[in-house]
Amino acid sequence: MDDVTIEDDYDSTFHVKKPPLKNQDLSSLSLTVEEFVAHYGWYLVFGAVMFYLLILHLNKRKSSQHSPTPQASQDPTLVERRQEAMAAARMKMQEELDAKASIFREKQKLQEEEQRRQKIEMWESMQQGKSYKGATKLSQTTEEASSSQTVLKPKKDKRAFRNADYNPLTGQGGGSCSWRPGRRGPSSGG
Repeated sequence: MDDVTIEDDYDSTFHVKKPPLKNQDLSSLSLTVEEFVAHYGWYLVFGAVMFYLLILHLNKRKSSQHSPTPQASQDPTLVERRQEAMAAARMKMQEELDAKASIFREKQKLQEEEQRRQKIEMWESMQQGKSYKGATKLSQTTEEASSSQTVLKPKKDKRAFRNADYNPLTGQGGGSCSWRPGRRGPSSGG
């Protein structure tokens, strides 16, 4: 520490001790940095993490570009065989699809022919004055009976749901709900 001696005109000497010199620029800079970190600390952390991930991504791309590709190291005959096998498998799948499509087309033709035949039968029955629905039902039941070879059981007698003399307006015939006409005369409310 430097001692400074000051002399006055009156012959009195004063000794003043100076504090050590500090760099004023760095202290103001440290205060500015502390204030910036206090306000934007989370942004700095997020930016640092993103920068780290970016570096990792670039390193992976760089390493993948420099590594030899597996296709370049393969034998050309092996690649050709694999491509031929794929082509054969595709052809086989295409043939199966074509076979299914032809079967579907045949079924469609049969259905269209059957519908056309039914329409002709309906038209003929209408020309003769018969019910066209009844004729188609009869033809379908005869075809089903001839093709299925099963014996149809006669249906049991159907039981009527209600009596023949049942009339819901009269209130007769049991049941908990029945209609009754309202009372005549003044209302009994008060």
